[in-house]
Amino acid sequence: MNAIKNIFEAINENIGRIFAWCTSLMVWVICVDVFMRYALGTSFIWMIELEIYLFALTFLFGSGYAFKHDKHVRVDLFYAKWSERGKAKVNLIGGLLFLLPWCVVAIMACWKYAMTSFRMGESSGQAGGLPALYILKFCMVLGFVFLLIQGIASIIHSIQTLRK
Repeated sequence: MNAIKNIFEAINENIGRIFAWCTSLMVWVICVDVFMRYALGTSFIWMIELEIYLFALTFLFGSGYAFKHDKHVRVDLFYAKWSERGKAKVNLIGGLLFLLPWCVVAIMACWKYAMTSFRMGESSGQAGGLPALYILKFCMVLGFVFLLIQGIASIIHSIQTLRK
């Protein structure tokens, strides 16, 4: 179990570090877009859409990384004060009852959504927009896969904590 947990965490660690650079790239693209818009009086639809794509990639591929490092949103009025064992119980129950089922449902729904887009050859609805919109939609599937595998790693960690 520990080997699986380590592999899943390594995947999310590497993906998170790689796609963190999307944020920097997005900032540069936005700066260029703002400069072009206000200094040169022009803008490109594809550039605006690229900003959206880079934001989506950062969010989707960073979700497992954020979960791994406990940087996700949590309401911890009580949780922060609990023992490691108490936290492990909550994480195990929450992971099994909420996180894993939600990820599976989201993966299935996003897969259908992406496949429909792929079969249509969907591209931007805007003139001058980016082609192959289905690539972004398949990234939604991957984002939930990365979150799912980190959820499995978290559940394994919780089981290991409870066994101690």
